[in-house]
Amino acid sequence: MGGNIPVKVDRDACIGCGLCASLCPQVFEMDGEGKASVINPKGEKEGCAKEAAESCPVGAIKID
Repeated sequence: MGGNIPVKVDRDACIGCGLCASLCPQVFEMDGEGKASVINPKGEKEGCAKEAAESCPVGAIKID
């Protein structure tokens, strides 16, 4: 486990609640459409992307 994990957001499922961006701002941000986007897909080292994925109310975050 090298510490880098691919992170993706299913934009069709995303409801734009902003929880992921508040939990893990180094990986997620809210874009101009009010949806989450991944700004650092391989930069997750502290486990916050996993926490954001588990906390997403619609399960829009996928970690491979």
